[in-house]
Amino acid sequence: MPLAVLAACLLGLAAGAFARVLADGFGEDSGAPRREARAAVARAARIPPLPRRPYVVEGVTAAVFGLLTWRAAGLAGPLDAGAIVPVALTAALLYAAVAGVTLSLIDWRTRRLPDAITLPSVPVLAVLLAPTGRLGAALLSGLALAAAYAVLWFVRPAALGLGDVKLAALVGMVTGVFGMNAVILAAVGAHVLGALYAAGLLITRRATRASEFPFGPFMLGAALLAVVLPVG
Repeated sequence: MPLAVLAACLLGLAAGAFARVLADGFGEDSGAPRREARAAVARAARIPPLPRRPYVVEGVTAAVFGLLTWRAAGLAGPLDAGAIVPVALTAALLYAAVAGVTLSLIDWRTRRLPDAITLPSVPVLAVLLAPTGRLGAALLSGLALAAAYAVLWFVRPAALGLGDVKLAALVGMVTGVFGMNAVILAAVGAHVLGALYAAGLLITRRATRASEFPFGPFMLGAALLAVVLPVG
């Protein structure tokens, strides 16, 4: 397993470089989202995925890749040992990591969660998770979490966007593989992390009670904690 984790970390460096370039292709507003997405992907494909200073995105992605690979390998034993396929689960988690890093960068900079990334990721994750034997749980969890966020969006649309609702489906799918406790931790943890960040801004007087900030990165950060921590 140590070699697999090391290989995943090295792959994460390249994946982080790709995610950074891909995220740079999305602006704050786009009148032609499909054209924007095609241009962003084409640009990212042309540029070699080499880490660049200050190496923050690449380093974070490498660490996430290593953690997820370690978690997937450990899951092969205690959870449905006869059904879980570590390679398929690892592939699903690493794909989710690349998509998550990209979405976090875009949302933090532009307050957008592009459909060009969130929507295709649902069938991609479904295909990757199918061999694990837990696709049903993943789909049900994704639907449930998306429905819960849809209710929150309906009640208070100023606090959440439709992009957050679509992202909730991905978060639910990934955490659903690890059990309902992981799904709940991801859902609750996102709001706790967001509240802590907001409190920090208020304490340092960098924002007011009326200030808004992107919620996607906190959803994804809580999802990572839910996957890595043995709560299932």
